[in-house]
Amino acid sequence: MTAVAEQLRLKLGVVGKGGVGKTTVSGLLARAYAERGQRVVAIDTDSNPNLGLSLGLSLTETEVVPVLPRSTVVGSGGTAAAADLLAQYGRQTPAGPVLLSAIKVAAAGAGCTCSGHATVRSLLGDALEEVDVALVDMEAGLEHLSRSGGTLAHADLLLVVCEPTRKSVLTAARTAALAVELGIPEVVAVGNKARTAQDVAFFQDALSSERIALAGVLPYDDVVAAADRAGPVGLVPVAAEVQRALDDVLAVLDGCRARIAADPARIEAGPWSSRGL
Repeated sequence: MTAVAEQLRLKLGVVGKGGVGKTTVSGLLARAYAERGQRVVAIDTDSNPNLGLSLGLSLTETEVVPVLPRSTVVGSGGTAAAADLLAQYGRQTPAGPVLLSAIKVAAAGAGCTCSGHATVRSLLGDALEEVDVALVDMEAGLEHLSRSGGTLAHADLLLVVCEPTRKSVLTAARTAALAVELGIPEVVAVGNKARTAQDVAFFQDALSSERIALAGVLPYDDVVAAADRAGPVGLVPVAAEVQRALDDVLAVLDGCRARIAADPARIEAGPWSSRGL
């Protein structure tokens, strides 16, 4: 990571179709930023939260992470401060990042999760001044981009996770279009679970045809799959092949981070994207 990138704050949303591996990728990225000395807050917005497992918490520890209060508004016009919410509801993880749980469905008929999404939106808008990286692991689908105001409207960058299927690339294309409408500055994709050279070529060709920049391709890792089957067993070592691919992704994200900081006036003026990067 360059000295410039180390000084820049980043609000990163990780999105994509269900089953593509968003939470695993979110955990890898949050862990990597923390290992590089960054102050990282990882926000789990899945109504079935599991990000804690990817950050080294046990199932019991993940289950008892307190959920942010509904309809909490931070920043301008709000009564709560981001730092106070982190102190009260954040939980330090073995991987390094502080974990926040924004949404959890614990009872049938409890109502929608709209207020939880509004909380995440206002939390990102407050900029989390003492945080270098605010990473949001989003629930599957597109609803977080279509909600009134957009859950990720204050994000700097969307990372769309894809698997080597046409359906996941279609979701990426739809995501990119909605992100531009919301004015999110940068949209890039990461290929995940690649097993063959044909998978890598598919990501390159399919995403290029949709004019979405490909930040990198993460290989399928049998160790991660085995750990998922066995249950939470602490932090899973990152294989050398995965780490090399992850470093490539981080380098692209650093470039996005630098461009965002270099041209704030353009960000304020309206949407733009790293499509065709």
